[in-house]
Amino acid sequence: MREAFDDALVTGWEELEPGIRLPDQDDRHVLTAAIRGGAQGIITANTKDFPAAALEPLGLEAVRPDDFLLDQPDLSPPTILQIIREQAARTRRPPLTP
Repeated sequence: MREAFDDALVTGWEELEPGIRLPDQDDRHVLTAAIRGGAQGIITANTKDFPAAALEPLGLEAVRPDDFLLDQPDLSPPTILQIIREQAARTRRPPLTP
């Protein structure tokens, strides 16, 4: 991850963890890293463990990966079109076109 994104590593989240309550306490590190990293949302298929009641007061939301991807063309159409072209060009089995 760090090779692809220079700022992917979030540090200093540990001190926030004791104050976080989630259905699965083992997910607290995800929420605290999102807070410390200044994220707007948590992209996860596990939305049941990140309820709106816990995230909304923090200005965050849990978003399913498919919904996140479907929002991207509206945010930056030229960027998404270029990515689709690049992915299609690299896909061999089966070959794809944009």
